[in-house]
Amino acid sequence: MEISKLDQVLNALSACVIFIDQNRKITFANEAAQQRFGEDIVDESLVRIVRNPEFLAAIDRINAGDNEAEVELTIGATPSATFEVKLHALGEGLAKGAKIAITFEDVSQIRDAQLMRSEFVANVSHELRSPLTALAGFIETLRGPAKDDGEARQRFLALMENEAARMKRLIDDLLSLSKLQGKERIRPSGEVDVVQLLDHVIATLLPVAEKERKTIQVANNCKDTLIVGDHDELIQVFHNIVENAVKYGALDSVVDVSIDLSQNIGAVDGPAVVISVSDEGQGIQAEDIPRLTERFYRADKSRSRIKGGTGLGLAIVKHILNRHRGRLEIDSKLGEGSTFQIILPTGRKIAR
Repeated sequence: MEISKLDQVLNALSACVIFIDQNRKITFANEAAQQRFGEDIVDESLVRIVRNPEFLAAIDRINAGDNEAEVELTIGATPSATFEVKLHALGEGLAKGAKIAITFEDVSQIRDAQLMRSEFVANVSHELRSPLTALAGFIETLRGPAKDDGEARQRFLALMENEAARMKRLIDDLLSLSKLQGKERIRPSGEVDVVQLLDHVIATLLPVAEKERKTIQVANNCKDTLIVGDHDELIQVFHNIVENAVKYGALDSVVDVSIDLSQNIGAVDGPAVVISVSDEGQGIQAEDIPRLTERFYRADKSRSRIKGGTGLGLAIVKHILNRHRGRLEIDSKLGEGSTFQIILPTGRKIAR
């Protein structure tokens, strides 16, 4: 193949391709490689890009007579990228003395997904281990020391019921996440009224608010609150956010819920309805805020478990809002409470 045609083929590849001579000098870099490592890398030493000892040893093996080699390496610090690197010996006749062809395939997302899956399994195991251990202990006690103690039996049965309910909530949330991930790319097509959904959610949470000594106030600043969305999923979003505000706000405080219309919000297509839920709680540390939508992440682990949280609620909210092409914004300061904003594109033209 002519050199010019070979260049055209290699430049069409999404993987980074680099040719080097026997002295590790770069004789060719396709467009992907130049975008990744710099436009001026041709005629430079490859060591300028990669200093990984295992990688350099693989080059030495090719120069010594091996036909191919493969390594995996991470380049960069923050953020870093993980590459699957393949090296192949080249025949004679290529320009500038090219001896080795090297391809860099970015597998960062694959490795991140594998790590996330591993952490997810570990987290699920940890979350289930605690209630299962507690149940086993209660059963052992009821069969032994408390076998004939009616009062202890009732107390332990109540605790067992709580642990079983906790496991059920966890399983239910895991099933919800699984279903959402399966249809996250499919945008809902139904039409719902945000005010009606919030009225329903607040009505169901009034007993919780009374128990937690909270008052819920709603301010609707929109004339038309119809949006394109999924009724049950948005109920789940509003219930999660409002319930969190009720549970984690200060005693004898107010939870403010406001509904506004915005015609221009960055990264949202068209007009959007913005539902803001503010509490008067202890607030959230700044470093915790970006991680709140991660699975099983809790800013206050002990308090979350006491309140019955599974650590999956905001992860579910994130996936539902992704499906609706919306987003969640969180603003909080320690000692000043928190505001959670649910931003939902209307999917239709509405007027204030």
